[in-house]
Amino acid sequence: MDIKRYSQADEALLFDMLREEGEEWSDYYNQKGYDKYKKALVSSITYVVYDGSTLCGYARCREDDGFGVYVYDLLVRKSCRGRQLGRMLMEQVCRDFAGQPIYVMSDVDPYYDKLGYRKEGSIFQVTVN
Repeated sequence: MDIKRYSQADEALLFDMLREEGEEWSDYYNQKGYDKYKKALVSSITYVVYDGSTLCGYARCREDDGFGVYVYDLLVRKSCRGRQLGRMLMEQVCRDFAGQPIYVMSDVDPYYDKLGYRKEGSIFQVTVN
């Protein structure tokens, strides 16, 4: 397994993986979101994990000027699951930002519970009526 920082050379394979995941990730690959997400990948701290030439997964996060690192996206290709790749990606984030708290923006809480992470707080979407 090879974990590295995302580059534009990974773009096509990453978007192919998102499409394979289906509707749940469509906000990132549909016509409306594609260009925005390309920018988000580049402006974020994004890691990819490969097994040979196969893109197996990725993690996208942002640093908050020393106040913490927020993981927004973590995905492992279905055919590559069960090999601890999600854990490896999270461990890479922790190594690269040692000494800072790492927070996950999760919609799959049982996965992070399984990894032994402690839940802190909630996320609210703000809307103006």
